[in-house]
Amino acid sequence: MAENGTSKRPRDDGGADATQKKLKLGQDLLPKPEGGVNYVEIDGKTCTHAVALPDGTPDASPLPPSARPGPPAKEFPFTLDPFQRTAINCLEAGASVLVAAHTSAGKTVIAQYACAMGLRDNQRVIYTSPLKALSNQKYREFQEEFQDVGLMTGDVTIRPEASCLVMTTEILRSMLYNGSETVREAALVVYDEIHYLRDKERGVVWEESIVLMPKSVRFAFLSATIPNAMEFAEWIAKTHRSACHVVYTDYRPTPLQHFMFPSGGDGLYLIVDERSTFREDNFQKAIAALTSSAADGGGKKGKKGTVNGKKSEESDIFKLVKMIMQRNFDPVIVFSFSKKECEALALQMAPLDLNDESEHKLVEGVFWNAVDSLSEDDRRLPQVGALLPMLKRGVGVHHSGLLPILKEVIEILFQENLIKVLFATETFSTGLNMPAKTVVFTNARKFDGGGFRWLTSGEYIQMSGRAGRRGLDDRGIVMLMIDTRMEPAIAKSMVQGAPDTLHSEFHLSYAMLLNLLLSETADPESLLRASFRQFQVERSLPALTQRIAQLEAERDATEIEDEEQVSEYAELQQQEAESRSLIRSMVMQPRHALPFLQPGRLARVLTSTESVPSGPDHTDTTHEESSQPSTSGRKSQESVWTAVINFERQGKADAGEGEAISGSKKAARYIVDVLANCAEDTLPGRGPKRRPRLVSAREPGSAAVVPVQLQELDCLSSVRIYIPKDLRPPDARQMALKAVAEVQRRYPDGVPLLSPEEDMSVKDSAFRKAQRKLESMESLLEKHPMAQAPDLEARLALWDQKQAVVAQVKAAKREAKAAASLILQQELKARRRVLRRLGYVDEEGVVTLKGRVAATIQSSDELVLTELIFNSGFKELSVHQAVGLMACLVWREKSDSGTRVSAELEGPVGALREAAKRVAKVAAESKMTVDVEEYVSSFRTDLCDVLAAWSRGSKFAEIMKMTDVFEGSLVRAVRRVEEVLRQATAGAKVMGELELAALFEDGITRIKRDIVFAASLYL
Repeated sequence: MAENGTSKRPRDDGGADATQKKLKLGQDLLPKPEGGVNYVEIDGKTCTHAVALPDGTPDASPLPPSARPGPPAKEFPFTLDPFQRTAINCLEAGASVLVAAHTSAGKTVIAQYACAMGLRDNQRVIYTSPLKALSNQKYREFQEEFQDVGLMTGDVTIRPEASCLVMTTEILRSMLYNGSETVREAALVVYDEIHYLRDKERGVVWEESIVLMPKSVRFAFLSATIPNAMEFAEWIAKTHRSACHVVYTDYRPTPLQHFMFPSGGDGLYLIVDERSTFREDNFQKAIAALTSSAADGGGKKGKKGTVNGKKSEESDIFKLVKMIMQRNFDPVIVFSFSKKECEALALQMAPLDLNDESEHKLVEGVFWNAVDSLSEDDRRLPQVGALLPMLKRGVGVHHSGLLPILKEVIEILFQENLIKVLFATETFSTGLNMPAKTVVFTNARKFDGGGFRWLTSGEYIQMSGRAGRRGLDDRGIVMLMIDTRMEPAIAKSMVQGAPDTLHSEFHLSYAMLLNLLLSETADPESLLRASFRQFQVERSLPALTQRIAQLEAERDATEIEDEEQVSEYAELQQQEAESRSLIRSMVMQPRHALPFLQPGRLARVLTSTESVPSGPDHTDTTHEESSQPSTSGRKSQESVWTAVINFERQGKADAGEGEAISGSKKAARYIVDVLANCAEDTLPGRGPKRRPRLVSAREPGSAAVVPVQLQELDCLSSVRIYIPKDLRPPDARQMALKAVAEVQRRYPDGVPLLSPEEDMSVKDSAFRKAQRKLESMESLLEKHPMAQAPDLEARLALWDQKQAVVAQVKAAKREAKAAASLILQQELKARRRVLRRLGYVDEEGVVTLKGRVAATIQSSDELVLTELIFNSGFKELSVHQAVGLMACLVWREKSDSGTRVSAELEGPVGALREAAKRVAKVAAESKMTVDVEEYVSSFRTDLCDVLAAWSRGSKFAEIMKMTDVFEGSLVRAVRRVEEVLRQATAGAKVMGELELAALFEDGITRIKRDIVFAASLYL
């Protein structure tokens, strides 16, 4: 229901349209909310609305609130969209609201209206964001419009008494722990970018602050599109005992077109049009062009090189940017997942000048106005000097390694359309609304710490959402550069998939526990019970209970004739298989097996561990014959015959490869190359490296040389075949494979094997014992009453199925038990044990002086720093040593500059490591999962001497020569050290150690200077 529009209830029959809208709200994951889903329509545009009601309010209206009578708190110079109008009506009705909409849809309108409401009603409004930079930008934006605005980010505090306060979420949490009067006065809190709640490191801050917020506060949550918006709203309704409305829109003001650019190609292929239709024909053409380019010698995505021996004229990215400029598709954001690659790609634009003379002067004016506040030395920094010529040509770079002031200059120039091409990392896609006409992805894959993977649909949606400027472009353009084959399903999932689900990353920390124990209004158990994570776990309980009942019914319905005897026979088979496995591991030890690994020796290679052995001689079967897995616990190995080519000892350089092959941390010491028949569909292509699926030599496939670990050999034959010296030609490999198949044909009862005792000299007592056990198992199986049953295999298969259901019942019951109990309960007990043993709380659980000091530390390891403070770790230190030591507590990234420290810091660093070792040992003894050595080594010393030099007054250019980290990363490290010093100062004052507090304050004074703490351009 809304002005100038209509509100419709979904049809009771749940028609297709209603179903589609429900899916957009995540209703497929949730029970239907009280009152269902409403559709709000204004001027032909629609949004969906639902409301989550707390228990005990069945009479509340499920419809969107009507507009408030009288003049609005703020007039806008444009017609509001349905989702904006509906969200504003919810706020005016005194309810909380979650607004989920695409990037650039106009969510900021709700934040602006919330501030205007607070000023009109003489109520305090808090706006909180995840980033200091975003808080600075919003402060500037709101201050220009409302004047009565303050800012609190830790670095800067401006007008803390203002009616509208902009702050980071960490500051808001600290104020809640400290019982701040400012928060108690708040009537409305705006959480921008609430989907940050799923951030692994910092998401917990959002949950803490929401749970700890006074129950009288109402919320406006602004988020990107999330499929489980209703689930989040129901958590808010339950936690704060008030209605929370969900206003959700998939409406994109500017529709997007998605193109694909194959590496080395010359054209773009439209794969998704503005109506969101996937064009599979064009996708296949793009993949064909990529394959053709690869066959011709590969593309030129990166820097200039040679193709087929000829010097390439232009790289792919240069060609693409040039085409974008020619077609007036600028401004363009080019996303790369590496800071170094961003800069390298930007340098390739050197031949392009995208700005005219007047724009050159404007860029120069903005740039020098910004950097004029810097000292002369800082203005001569290489990064500052290198940037201006590039910016004048309309090319920019934006990543976390840039100096903050330069990042802000680039943001301002981009907003003023003075940068036509911006090379940026993923972080540019979050925060302030800075759309472009075109977005380019330099790769469809990214490195996530463990390896390369395809982009998720959520990541793609977030970044591609920057394309298309509302009111300026009739469509946004997204271009995806690919250099690796991808399946249509992957492309569809990425480009048209659902956004990432909002899930909880709640976790415990010692500072959290100590602050909660000090709080009069909360305790750790109540915070855990009220967390979104606990809510999500508990929501799964009814479904789990139903699943358990279904599984138990399925289990009880499965009747097996003579089930007890079938079970006994199956268990004997399992013991037999285990004995065979033990014998094989003994036989395949290097000292026994290596002398027989001559070229041409037939060796049987294990291919799976899923089926039951058919007999004592392991009759050869194909992978297809063993494709039905058994989860009953009866295990054996399927295997295929291959021919040995050679073997090599696995050195340190190859350890990773050996582990990749086996999937085990205990890699074999020897790798055996075997000639095997591989299934065609699993042969490695241009995709990620993988092990092909081995099949019998008598099945269709392709002959290939495959590396396997020695332990993967099942047994060795006494037969050898002739192997050609050159196996590179496919025909040579195929002929050798035919010889393997011929051997199998000639020995229908089984290929003759080497005798472990007589031929391979395996004679130890353990082997003979295992042999006797195997013979005993075989005898018992042969004499078992079930051995002669004509339908034995059918009964065993049925028993396997039933055991699989039994295992599922056990797993579901464990899951249900965990869901019914408090999350993280065991970890909470363990952490409390640590705090008690280290003296942070006493036997009654009361926080000691030591604990009160640790509670002030939020930005580093609170226990290690507190241990140092209480063990006089800073007492004899100079201010430079203290600052250098603090660098160990904040720096976690690896760099190539080395970890050695100067002589003056060796002692303090040693004391820190001793404190860390003491904390880790107590944690391990208290049943916390912690690796002592790994924990101690996590305190890196890369920047100790750098920070010490900075505190002595060294110029920024001088300390940059001491390390290989990016300028922006170094600035962040210094700022974090300043933050920890501030918190340590507060801790020292709690102790009454004024001399120590003075040391830390002196450190703050010495490092808080020059370009590192240059004022934000937004302030």
